[in-house]
Amino acid sequence: MGLLWLFLPALGWGLLPFSIALIGGSTKNQIFGTAVGTLVASLGVIAVIGVHISVKDFIMAALAGAFWICGQIGQYVAYRNIGVSKTMPVSSGLQLIGTSLIGVLIFGEWSTPVAKTMGFIGIGLLVLGVFLTSYTQKGDKQGNNVKATYTVLVLTTIGYLIYNTIPKGMSSSGLAIFFPESVGMVIAVLIYLTFSHDLKALKEAKSWKQIISGLVFSLAAITYIFSVKENGVNTAFVVGQLSMVLSTLGSLIFLHEHKTTRELIFTIIGLVLIVMGAIVTTIN
Repeated sequence: MGLLWLFLPALGWGLLPFSIALIGGSTKNQIFGTAVGTLVASLGVIAVIGVHISVKDFIMAALAGAFWICGQIGQYVAYRNIGVSKTMPVSSGLQLIGTSLIGVLIFGEWSTPVAKTMGFIGIGLLVLGVFLTSYTQKGDKQGNNVKATYTVLVLTTIGYLIYNTIPKGMSSSGLAIFFPESVGMVIAVLIYLTFSHDLKALKEAKSWKQIISGLVFSLAAITYIFSVKENGVNTAFVVGQLSMVLSTLGSLIFLHEHKTTRELIFTIIGLVLIVMGAIVTTIN
């Protein structure tokens, strides 16, 4: 079972962009369905294990879920504007860089000189990997759109970083916080739809079909929790990064996204560097 838990998160997260693309709809349809699908899955979880969390931790977990929505909206916008293959390596790399820096600056990780040295080498690999995978050859029709979308992606990645940081200050973790996180996700999406004057998305069929994508995400999130228990945080996290490779290369093959030969070479080298950076910064 250890190997099953190890690879299911990467499979789930890797397949999520394909689920989103195949079902289609607007970004609002996609984010609503993902949030509701996650809530449905979390209700199944609490039906089995019950709710065991303090009010304080419930609120903090819900807040984390709301910030996850901020990050995911940016990612879905990027899927639509520039494609999965240009989005996933950059998004994953930015999250890895941000999470590593938060860990060392706020939580005092990498306490020894050797750990700091290896950690910053890992960050260097991540930065170089992100740079290579974001390379767009001159003359690419998406050129200006890519720059604007990457700006949005950088800003919304802050949501992912807060989502990953909040649970570190909580006494509850794992499956216990999955339900309140999903509640926060749904509330955040409803606020987003309200302020964007697009509540009509609630009535659109694509919004409800995208619940499937929420279930795919939940499969990855829940099995990742079990993988951490079975295989340890470091191993589970590093193998989870294979989702980025799966979604990036898969989008080129199955979604027929286009890259020039030079862009493809740079992307493959960048993916290797990002995975190496993830290994160095995590197993440190």
